[in-house]
Amino acid sequence: MTSRSRLSTSVLLTCAAIGVATGVLQVAAGVISVPVSATLPILYGLVLGVHVLPGVIAQELLRAPWVALITHFVAALVASAMTPPWIGRYIGTALLIGGLQELVAATSRYKQWQPWRFFVSAVVVGAVIAVAIWFAADVTRFPLWGQIFYVALFIAGPVAWTAVGLGIGRALRRAGVPRRVHG
Repeated sequence: MTSRSRLSTSVLLTCAAIGVATGVLQVAAGVISVPVSATLPILYGLVLGVHVLPGVIAQELLRAPWVALITHFVAALVASAMTPPWIGRYIGTALLIGGLQELVAATSRYKQWQPWRFFVSAVVVGAVIAVAIWFAADVTRFPLWGQIFYVALFIAGPVAWTAVGLGIGRALRRAGVPRRVHG
C-alpha cells in the first residue's frame, strides 16, 4: 500500500484557487504601483504588501507545510500570464515571500497558527523587502523623516495585508473550505 501524500488533491486545488484570486489582485497592485511610485513613492510599501496574501490565506486556511510557497507560485504564474514582462518580478517575489512565510512556519514545526505567528512572518517579510528596496531605490532622496516613514510602511504594508489575509482565511474556514483541515 502506498503512503498518503501530505498534499492531497483538495489541498493543491485550494492552493490553486487562492493563487488565482490573489494573482489577479497582484496584477492590480502592479498597475497601481506605477502611478503610486511616480506620484506618492513613500506609499509604495503599502501597495507592495499585498504580495503576502497568497501565503497568509493558504496557511491560515490549510495549516500545512508548503502551502504558502505553492500558492505564491500559482499567484505568480497567474500574474505573469497577465503581465508577461514582469514574470521575473512575480516569480522572484513569490519565492522570496513564500519562502520566508514557510521558514517562519517551519521554525514552529508547522504547529503554531495563532495570529501572532503570522504577524511575526509579516514583520520579517517587510524588513527583508525594506532592506532590498533601500538599496534598489534612492531612499536617501527623502528627508530623514521620509526615509523612516518609507521603511516603516514597508513593514506596515505586509502587517496590514496579513490582517486582511487572516480574515479571509478564517471566513473560508467558517464557510467549510476545505472540508477536511490538514495540519
